[in-house]
Amino acid sequence: MEHVELRIAIKASQDSVWRAITDWTRQGEWMFATKVEVTSEISHDVGASLAAFTGFGPLGFLDTMVVTHWEPPVRCDVNHTGRVVQGTGTFIVERVSDNESVFVWSEDLTIPLGAAGRFGFTLTKPFFLAGVRQSLKKFATLVEEQKL
Repeated sequence: MEHVELRIAIKASQDSVWRAITDWTRQGEWMFATKVEVTSEISHDVGASLAAFTGFGPLGFLDTMVVTHWEPPVRCDVNHTGRVVQGTGTFIVERVSDNESVFVWSEDLTIPLGAAGRFGFTLTKPFFLAGVRQSLKKFATLVEEQKL
């Protein structure tokens, strides 16, 4: 397992951040090179299915997920069930005050392809984290400007 985690302070209430972060279909507005599709009727509960395509044009991969923990407005866990991405993703929204929150994004990933995959992830991890960091900054700006 490879643990990655990023945190970002947001000048918005915990409820506002929670609503925005769990608006699955709008994640493509802030998450780099990602488009999310809700694939079950219930999109906000344990057992909900999601699929996110990450990439450009036809080049990329499908990340399928199932919600395994749902605790509004604090925590959501998903199990990544795809061929490329496997493991657990977690969204946590920490309340700081009425108008301030911290969003914690983390992943516990199973890296495929054994030693070659781990080596490749070591090389790409800084770029991966830079992309997510930029995405979280964009998310924070959109929430603070009440555009999400």
